[in-house]
Amino acid sequence: MKPQDFQDVSYTKDDSGIVMLTLNTPGRKNALSAVTFLELFYAVDYFESDDSAHAMILTGAKDPNSNDQKKEAFSSGGYFNPDAFEGLAPEILADIDMSDVAQKRTTLKFYNCDKPVIAAINGLAIGGAFTLCLAAADQIYMSEYAWIQLPFAKLGIAAELASTFFLPRLLGFQKAKEMLFFPDRISAEKAVELGLANKVLPHTELLNYAKAQALQLIPPLGPAMSIREMKRCMHQPHIASLEQALDMENEALAKLMGSEDFAEGMMARIERRQPIFKGR
Repeated sequence: MKPQDFQDVSYTKDDSGIVMLTLNTPGRKNALSAVTFLELFYAVDYFESDDSAHAMILTGAKDPNSNDQKKEAFSSGGYFNPDAFEGLAPEILADIDMSDVAQKRTTLKFYNCDKPVIAAINGLAIGGAFTLCLAAADQIYMSEYAWIQLPFAKLGIAAELASTFFLPRLLGFQKAKEMLFFPDRISAEKAVELGLANKVLPHTELLNYAKAQALQLIPPLGPAMSIREMKRCMHQPHIASLEQALDMENEALAKLMGSEDFAEGMMARIERRQPIFKGR
């Protein structure tokens, strides 16, 4: 799969070698389907193989029907509607492992990429949208209007994209459990305070700042070889633990997605009410 084949994400590269990878389904607030994750996998694959591509910025598409900066979405999280698969070629459908709900394949692809990746979170980032950034990005910058929520417990499911690996290391175990067990909304400022993001920017300056920072990491301003070697040294010792966490997340998700609590959590979300769980 090549960038010109993508339908859920947009892949562009400028003259400096910075790739802009944009979650590009604004009609559903850039929600992430299995197709989106497949395209993200191939986007990283293409990025890695292109010697003229030096850094990547991951962001969300703006809704063309709204000018309200406070209501922009980086991504609203997982998208489970079957319409995501409509019109797909058989070979693409065959390339999607529906049992890999934790997105082990895409998570490891991002984590093993030694080129620098920056997340520019331009709006709400819910569930897997933010945990994707933890796995994928070396730096996370957020709009002043952006916020995070990890609503897995409210849906009766488990966290994914190796967030059970990353969050305890970033926050400590007690704070990580608090964030997952009690899924409150977290502001951009709080995310920086907790160590989940690097900087909050005025909304209109976010992408320009992300690009300026990316330019500091690539030639001629940045020592690309140094950056890549340091990233590799930090990431590689943790691969086995990361794979184990993803396997455990997939086991948990397979169990929980067949539960009554998951069905109730999803129905409550659709009906915009508090779920009533039974613990089974």
